[in-house]
Amino acid sequence: MIAECESLAALTLSLTTNDLGRAPLGSKARHHHTTVACERHPQRRSGRSRLSLSEVTVNLNLTGSNDTVEATDALYREGNDEDQMTRGSLSMAWYGVASAMFFVYIGAAMAMAYGTLNAVIGLVLTIFVYGLINRVLAKYAINNRTTVALFSRTILGTAGSSIATIIFALVAIYYAVFEGSIVAYAFQTAFGGPTWMWYLIVVVYSTPLILGGARKFIDKLNGWLLPIYLGGLIAAVIWAGVQYGFTDTWLTQQADLAVPLAVGGPGWLATFAGYMGVWIMMMFTMDYAALGKRKDIKFHQRWSFGWLFYIVAYGFSAIVGIFLTFTIPGMEVSETGVAGGLVSMMGILGLIVVFVSQTRINTANYYLGAANLKSFGERVFRVKLPNLVWVLISSLIIFLLMLLPIVQYILLALAWQGVLVTAWVAIALTHILLNRGKNEEHGMLGDAHYRSFNNSGLIAWIAATAIGILMLQLGAINPDLAGVGATWGPITTAVVAAVVYALLWNGTSSRTALRVKR
Repeated sequence: MIAECESLAALTLSLTTNDLGRAPLGSKARHHHTTVACERHPQRRSGRSRLSLSEVTVNLNLTGSNDTVEATDALYREGNDEDQMTRGSLSMAWYGVASAMFFVYIGAAMAMAYGTLNAVIGLVLTIFVYGLINRVLAKYAINNRTTVALFSRTILGTAGSSIATIIFALVAIYYAVFEGSIVAYAFQTAFGGPTWMWYLIVVVYSTPLILGGARKFIDKLNGWLLPIYLGGLIAAVIWAGVQYGFTDTWLTQQADLAVPLAVGGPGWLATFAGYMGVWIMMMFTMDYAALGKRKDIKFHQRWSFGWLFYIVAYGFSAIVGIFLTFTIPGMEVSETGVAGGLVSMMGILGLIVVFVSQTRINTANYYLGAANLKSFGERVFRVKLPNLVWVLISSLIIFLLMLLPIVQYILLALAWQGVLVTAWVAIALTHILLNRGKNEEHGMLGDAHYRSFNNSGLIAWIAATAIGILMLQLGAINPDLAGVGATWGPITTAVVAAVVYALLWNGTSSRTALRVKR
């Protein structure tokens, strides 16, 4: 009986695949390590115990208690993607992120600091690098249904994964605070009233948009909101040009002082480093891409998460921001300044543009904040609560942060967390590239399969983060070095993280926190 069970175990996965009409995708299943739980089932006619192939399949435990993970991993890869989002729905949901007013602001801020030419050169380099990195991350996430929380178990271990998850949750919540504040400021500019009231209104109407049917509705609605957002910004450019005149000032804008290498220059490199502070978008990419279908990988790499998205999100938004900033007299270069300028100039139409843009981006912020807060709470505190409760907790935190006068501290926290995020992305990318598509781990494998720590990942993460934060503090040590820290801090962080992880990865046999019995 035992021998019969073992002989059939290696065939179970492939035969089940044929029976169901599915073909396993992703990495190849390693059937030679598969173990199967078999039971004796008396057959009345013969009186002998016989083995049923269907019973072998049923007795495979999908929660991760197999002697080795190969059986579980392979079974997950057999499943179809009917429960995943269609390419259109996922693309529209993701493109909601492109409408952040922050992207309009940061382009203007870079042009103001380093001149338009340097800002555009740095922007082109940013779009190129973002497109390359996210093509890799998106493919891995789709192929394995792997979110940031799940992939962090591989490179950091379950304990390290909890740290990465709460950082991701807090960053998403902080962005929700900023983007929500912009909507509140726009409404207050248009209608007046106390600030706290508009904060409350923004949180109350934003929260339901990520719940069940409402989230599916907003995913579809995003397809209609995108043209309104893009059309609104184009209308703002035309409006500003007609009202204040079309000039080449925005194209010829120069920095007040040249930025030499010794103080963090050249300007185009400083611009590139500035956009590295938004590498949280790489984490956003993984969590969204994990919702996609494997048959749509090429589509999403090219159109959803690749260069086109960043041409729209970064390129288009930055050009609009630069034009408006140097065309509208007295326009403040800040997120609220851009929103206030649009409302003051265009009235209700400007308010609609701001409302549409921030509603789209905040569906992402609220969703990712609540999802990662839930993951952290369940893993660390062993608290099992309905999704609705985690959404409400996240929204309450957002509202309280809006009320408290801690914006300057949030900016500092974001700067520090930006270093952690940059190091994480560098390690994740290095791990995927070093494996060259082999030994990928499906996101649905249980935590029981993973060790608490992956020393290679944790050492690289800690070392790179320490160096990055130290460089951020150079300005506090010597004000003349502030530019050096701002420019070279993110770049050094990424390089150190990647190099240290690669060296440790090549120097040890334990290249992941996954427990695999050989």
